[in-house]
Amino acid sequence: MGRIASHFRESGQAFAAVFRNANLRRLEIAWAATAIGHWGLLVAVSVYAYVQGGESAVGIVFLLRLVPAAILAPFAGVLGDRYRRENVLLVSVIVRCALCAAAAAGVAAGAPAPLVYLLAILTSIANAPFKSALAAITPTLASTPSELTAANAVASTVESLAFFTGPALAGVLLALTGTDVVFAVAAAMFATAALFVLRLDVPRAESKEDVQTSTIFGETVAGFRAVLGHRELRLLIGLFTAQTLVAGLVLVYMVVIAIEILDIGESGVGYLNAAFGVGALVGALAALGLTGARRLSPAFLFGLLLWGLPLIILGLWSTVAAALILFAIMGAGNSLVDVAGFTLVQRAVPDDVLARVFGVLQFALLSALGIGGILAPVLLNVLGNDTALIVTGLILPAIVVLTGRTVALIDARAAAPEVETLHILSSVPIFAPLPGAALEHVTGRLVPLRLEAGTVIVREGDAGDRFYVVVEGEVEVTAEGEPVATQGPGGYFGEIALLKDVPRTATVTARTPVVLYALEREDFLGTVTGHAPSARAAESVVSSRLSALPMSAGGTIST
Repeated sequence: MGRIASHFRESGQAFAAVFRNANLRRLEIAWAATAIGHWGLLVAVSVYAYVQGGESAVGIVFLLRLVPAAILAPFAGVLGDRYRRENVLLVSVIVRCALCAAAAAGVAAGAPAPLVYLLAILTSIANAPFKSALAAITPTLASTPSELTAANAVASTVESLAFFTGPALAGVLLALTGTDVVFAVAAAMFATAALFVLRLDVPRAESKEDVQTSTIFGETVAGFRAVLGHRELRLLIGLFTAQTLVAGLVLVYMVVIAIEILDIGESGVGYLNAAFGVGALVGALAALGLTGARRLSPAFLFGLLLWGLPLIILGLWSTVAAALILFAIMGAGNSLVDVAGFTLVQRAVPDDVLARVFGVLQFALLSALGIGGILAPVLLNVLGNDTALIVTGLILPAIVVLTGRTVALIDARAAAPEVETLHILSSVPIFAPLPGAALEHVTGRLVPLRLEAGTVIVREGDAGDRFYVVVEGEVEVTAEGEPVATQGPGGYFGEIALLKDVPRTATVTARTPVVLYALEREDFLGTVTGHAPSARAAESVVSSRLSALPMSAGGTIST
């Protein structure tokens, strides 16, 4: 009981840290306003289309909003890697605000329905860059790995609340006013989001020449290449896609279950949606318990099972009470998959292609959702209602059985590092300014070394290939045969040869048995030079060390 209490206490502290972190707090509020506007807008568009053209118009508008957004998602993801992510967020919400305001004016003025549809479709397309940039900027703003998991859990909670709040607000407004007012309120929500995005204070990274000079198409290909060339990432995105395919099937099944199987009419669709939303909210709150967890794969895989098993039960035994409970369970599973899965992807992907990878993920998810919606009627007609539910329910459990061990291995490699390791690295001035996700990436690339006393670690005049941090023991630094300094735990050396691209300026020898962390040249330079505050800190360290020693000793106590 003591360990459980301690775990949830740590989770609560990480959750509170999200709101103490001013940037994350502003980001979550902006996300809340955007999500409420999105769901309210969806209701307004659906009602408007139904009034104008009936059920067929609703279906056509849904596809026209989904397909272009899916096709453009990988290209939209490029924007979050090519430009500053907070600017991508800002432009996205401003464009959606303007489009919704125009739609509100068009409905109020009696504009042709195709014009309103076009504005709604463009609003959906403008949403694509926001979701990729949001997922990519969150690790930058989180100061620790636990805070990143907590931020994802808060984002999932916000989305679950918005799933209720947006449609409920739209329903009240529709009852009292009309669709033009709902469009206007959605515009106001996007404007609110813009105000909070404007207040984000994101550390400025160094511009990347390869990104700035390449084409949009080339950068989009880089996103697909990052996914296709990364076996573990392929598997994670494949699992996400499979879950979303099932979700697309369930969207159609929900209508059949309510009207044909349970015989509770069209209003029953709303009840099942509400049950799913309640479960998603409960699942998001439960996912806060993941903030202190070292392994996320159990929650991810369990979430997939919670999508499949309820469908099997519904195919075998259908009552109204059971359906409500089972849809709530699926909602909880959805939140677990989102929080654990998104965090695993964020941990596994380098920051410079993160937005593009999430663009590819968004493309896969939107495509799977559409394919599921198309396949559902076919499965229902060919297999029958009950059998279709059972067969669909078996998909994800079967995948979990086949891939569970591999996912656990991914989790082991991408899991949050030990607190002690993070503390050691964050005590190094060069790494101290790094955000939590970047610091976590560094820990994943450290090479532990255990050396005997007298071992020469680096030799003066040799080429620089690694940066070192002392974990245990002592090392002695000499230049031109003269003692320069002694470093103990927390000491570090090797940065000058790497940053200045010069030969080693000193020799470092193990004075006692030592334990070191080594970081390869490419990983060190990519991390430090890609983050402006760390680059400035590194320059400060180099200048301080150069000025502290006589020029005859190479002007440095480091190598």
